[in-house]
Formats: sequence, C-alpha cells, structure tokens
Amino acid sequence: MSTDPAPTPTTFASVEDARERLRDVGYLTDDRLATTAFLQSALGKPLLLEGPAGVGKTQLAQSVAAATGRRLLRLQCYEGQDETKALYEWDYGKQLLYTQMLRDKIGQVVEDAPDISAAVDRIAAQDSVFFSERFLVARPLLEAITSPDPVVLLIDEVDRADEALEAVFLELLAEFQVSVPEVGTFVAEQTPIVVLTSNNTRDLSAALKRRCLHLFLDYPSAERELEIIRSKDTGLADALAEQLVGVVRGLRELELRKAPSISETIDWARTLAVLGVTELSAPVLAETLNVVTKYERDLGMATRELPRLVDPNQTVPAERGHGHGHGHGHGHTHDDPGGADGPDGREVRAGKDQPGRHDEAYYGSPSAAPAEPRKVSSSQGQRSFRTGGARRRPV
Repeated sequence: MSTDPAPTPTTFASVEDARERLRDVGYLTDDRLATTAFLQSALGKPLLLEGPAGVGKTQLAQSVAAATGRRLLRLQCYEGQDETKALYEWDYGKQLLYTQMLRDKIGQVVEDAPDISAAVDRIAAQDSVFFSERFLVARPLLEAITSPDPVVLLIDEVDRADEALEAVFLELLAEFQVSVPEVGTFVAEQTPIVVLTSNNTRDLSAALKRRCLHLFLDYPSAERELEIIRSKDTGLADALAEQLVGVVRGLRELELRKAPSISETIDWARTLAVLGVTELSAPVLAETLNVVTKYERDLGMATRELPRLVDPNQTVPAERGHGHGHGHGHGHTHDDPGGADGPDGREVRAGKDQPGRHDEAYYGSPSAAPAEPRKVSSSQGQRSFRTGGARRRPV
C-alpha cells in the first residue's frame, strides 16, 4: 500500500479553506482577503492588489503559491521595460550558431539557383526552421502559459511599467493566451493564478482593471498586526509587542516620505528582542529607529515624536520667562519686578496703565481741556489762497 501523501490541491475549496491554508504557510488574512483568494481560485480570474508599499501584496502571491503547491513565476516591472523581457525573445546567438553549422547544407540548397532572387526565395522558405520554438526563449508571461504544471504568475509593481507594456498584458489576462507572430498563438494548458500588484504610483487603464478582480490592501488593524508579529516568533514579549504596534501606527500617521511596513515592524520587534529590551522608552526606540525609517527627514521627524508616541499622556512642563532657551540673569521674573519680597507685578502694571499718572494732562485724558482752534488773520488768508487756485510769480 502506498504511503505517499496526497498531493496539495491547486485551488481553494472554500473561504475557510483559503484562510487555513494561507495561515499554515504564515500568511494571516481577514475575512475580505480570504474571500478574495477563494473567489480568484474558483473563478479563475486575475487578481489586482493595490495599496501602499509594505502591506503584504507580494507576500500574498508567494503564500498562495506555497499553499496550493504551485510554482511561482515572477515578472518584476520597471520603467522602460519592453515585451522581450516580459513575453519572449529570440535566441539570436543560437540561430547564428546553427547557421554556421549548416553552412554547407545551405550551400547545397542554393547552388543550382539561377539568380540571387531565386536563392533568397529558397532560403526564405526555410524561415520556419530558424523561427521555431527551438529558438524561442520564454519569459515569465509565455512560460506561465506554456507550463505543463499549474503556476502562480506574479506581475509585481505593474504601475511602474510603461502603458505600452501594460497593453501587452491584456491578451493574457483576458484569454490566458499569448501570440507570437512568427509561430502562432499559445493557449494555456493549465490556467495560471495571476496576481498583479500596484503601489498606485500611476493610474492603471480601465481595460486592465476590467479583466481583474480588485482588492485594495491597506495596513492591518492593530489586533491583526499584533497577531502577525506573534506568528513570526520575534522573541519580543507580548506586552512590548503590543506597545510597539501602537508606536508604529503612530509613525504611519505622520507625514513621512515612507511609512513603516509590516515587515519592518517585524524587523524592529526582532531587533529589540536581540538587544534584550525589557521596557520601551523613547531613547531606546530612537537608537533603533533606523530599522523602520529610511530617510534622514523621516528619522528626524520620528525622533521628535517618539516621546508622545511612547506615552500619549505625557505632559511637558510649562517654561517660565521668555521661553527663548536662555536666561536673562535678572534674578526676578517679569511678573515680579521687585523680587520675592517686592510688590506684586500685576498691581505695578495696572498702576502704569491708569490715565493721568503724569503731572500734566496728556492727549486723550479725561481731564485735558479741548484745544481752541487757531485763528488766522485775513492777510494770511489772502497770501495763501489766490483766485483760480494758482499763485502768480513776478516776471
């Protein structure tokens, strides 16, 4: 009797089956994510995952491959990439080598040709020999279609690819086939599970989105992120891990250039465990902050906010004096000009604000008599104003 274990099913039987099998390979899902993984398997449709970097999009594809026993094929997209790196290309070196080896045979084919045109026609009739699958180099997309075994095809960071390459994906996503002009159309023997990821650096075309199931992955809740850290056996005590998750979630609310990812939170927990930290404090976290912040500006901002994130109830004592960060050396405060035994500063200021504190009346005081208007003689008025508004000058 054979004792070989039963082969791993290449699809998920239910939502709960998807959840359990993904958990078994170390990927914890919520209800929405488990449901989407099952539906993709049941419907055979590509899945487009969008969301910020570091929330587990790529890891989901890798975990689906592990959970279903499929081989993972990965196409990493980048700017300027063309279809020869994604679909297929011809092995020109191998074609040239075969041409050199078959030189004598080619000579026999064209030796009795009456002219050059006829010789070229005879060679052209042999194109199918040199442009055949023997000289075709399959890249991830074509390899996923021609593979005799079920695979998971990961098209990672599709938003970084040019729009021209994005259009190349459409035939594969819609019909699971790839066309090679010199050879023909390859149709998938085994329908691959296709997962596309995007960090939203640009908008994807409606045609691509229409061919896919869609799921937006955001950072997990505090409870699920804590569960993820616990599942990774970081070595950090549960109480400290819970406090660390709170600090990381606070960092994500800051205007950082790059928010801490889930994997970086796990790395931070392992770092603190290796250092033997038994209590989280702002100075301890500041010394290891470079594990989760990768830009100098982010590091400075996070360092300033750490005391508040570690202890949200912490209050900063109010400073006395000017608050300029330096002392004046007067030996007294602004509210107490006479020192500890002098008069109350508020009474002194109030006395200075009373009108009439000078011996003579001042403008606007109630005791000041209104000034009499100044009298102007008739001769002064005649000299100042002339008929017509113009003043004569002697010639």
